Amino acid sequence: MVLRNVCKAAGLPGAHVFDAHFIPGNDEISMTPQFWLWLGFAGMAAGAAAILFIGKRRTHAEEADTIIHGIVPIIAACSYFAMATGQGSLVLPAGPEAADAARQFYFARYIDWTFTTPLLLLGLSRTAMHSGMRRPAVVWGLIGSDLLMIVTALAFGLSVVAWVKWTWFAISCGAFLAVFYGIFVQLREENASERTDVRSAFLRNAIFLSVVWCAYPVVLLIGQDGLGLLSPALALAVIAVLDLTAKVVYGIMATVQTTRAVDRDLAEGRTAATPLRRAA
Repeated sequence: MVLRNVCKAAGLPGAHVFDAHFIPGNDEISMTPQFWLWLGFAGMAAGAAAILFIGKRRTHAEEADTIIHGIVPIIAACSYFAMATGQGSLVLPAGPEAADAARQFYFARYIDWTFTTPLLLLGLSRTAMHSGMRRPAVVWGLIGSDLLMIVTALAFGLSVVAWVKWTWFAISCGAFLAVFYGIFVQLREENASERTDVRSAFLRNAIFLSVVWCAYPVVLLIGQDGLGLLSPALALAVIAVLDLTAKVVYGIMATVQTTRAVDRDLAEGRTAATPLRRAA
């Protein structure tokens, strides 16, 4: 409320964003930015419940993977709830020289990505090294590159000076390439020693996640934080669909594949798949 009044007093065009009611189902929300934010919240909450329901906990590895992929959409649901209720965004100038025009900057999504993308990479690493986490340094390198990518993308979104903004964007893209190197070179080297079904699962997961992630910098580039070619509602819609795909669809797929791998482990009596001991 305070931020809305300040924006109106300053004559910022973006102030009307705060006039939307934060109650799902209102006619004013349908197919607007608020609609996509509430849809993201509902989809993430339902996805988290689905992953935790279908995930099994017969072994330590299976339990860990279920928790990792289950907590990712829970974090994302909190982020979408914050943005939908007006607590996860702020108003910034729309362009480097456009102090009289405003854009809604959703900083909560970067907080979300700071936690969820490392967890997704951890889950992918566990898939690659199903028989045991042999090279933790590779995993830490992946997570470090990923965090650098997110933090510099945040700086890109916050920047209002053109050369600063695009320098941050270039650095973020460079860190993104480092993440791909870690996935398709280092993790794949470790995955090469695994059995056929594990290698297939890793490659499938790596390609799926990478293709979805490649769309994010494109949306940031042409969205409101970049060139401004997409409307706020369309940009939020695309990000919401990408988030649901990367966190819910991928999470369900990875959880099912872990279950299949553990099925074979248990059938073959592998010691790495010793069932969990439960307290009496």
